[in-house]
Amino acid sequence: MSDGIVLLRQEEWRLIDQSGFNPHFHALQSFAIDDTLCMSVGRGYSPPTARAWVHPKTIVLGIQDTKLLGLHEGLAFLDDINYQSVVRNSGGLAVALDEGVLNISLIFPDTEKGININRGYDSMLSLIRLMFQDLEGEIVAREIVGSYCPGSYDLSIGGKKFAGISQRRIRKGIAVQIYLCVTGSGYERAEIVRNFYHHAKYDAPSKFVFPDVRPEVMASLSELYGLDLTVQTVMLRFLNTLKTLSGKMYASQLHGEELEWFQSYYDRMIERNNKIYGKA
Repeated sequence: MSDGIVLLRQEEWRLIDQSGFNPHFHALQSFAIDDTLCMSVGRGYSPPTARAWVHPKTIVLGIQDTKLLGLHEGLAFLDDINYQSVVRNSGGLAVALDEGVLNISLIFPDTEKGININRGYDSMLSLIRLMFQDLEGEIVAREIVGSYCPGSYDLSIGGKKFAGISQRRIRKGIAVQIYLCVTGSGYERAEIVRNFYHHAKYDAPSKFVFPDVRPEVMASLSELYGLDLTVQTVMLRFLNTLKTLSGKMYASQLHGEELEWFQSYYDRMIERNNKIYGKA
């Protein structure tokens, strides 16, 4: 049994399901929710928690993206094509979200021995492989050059990336997050990110390096498997897989002190974004 699967085998999983499409559910809220859950799980207020979420058309920028010389022009381009844009509170680079992209967060308590960063990544990789183990096509974790937000835990089939994994660690809690391009065209999503970078002068001289996005290296799961997958059917795979790995799973929303923590983290996200966009 892989170390990643061991981490998935929790006595109890709490589930927060926000996978139903809601045009008013803003990505700023999502990142504040995950920070809240890190605090809650890290303090032992909540058991390990799995959260699934979907957002309307949004380009999520990493902090490094705010150093783009033409950031203002890039943001104006996104506004012209009716995409929201937010800056998340962690590293990485631009990622495209829409109603065909399912995001999953796994929030663990950081134990006394500690969960090293690779073990956190491996837990998500193991989950995704289990979710699609009945379908042909090996899911590989390695950097896909030319993809947006490239990293060593890009997930691909046949050399085409459909997902990326990130982590955030605060308050003795660890959030391992993944975006899964389920439906639609991976090429078209990558083209939007590529055009954003071109408008934002990604290749201008800078101490920062931004990806030269090549849309042909990205695809959705529906395209890769040749199946009519939906966010709902993939969500069902996720729930069924998690059930097999835990003694108990129950659904809930934020409650009690978590609501106060959320408001604090949400206010910070708004303040950070206002500062960044004010300089753009």
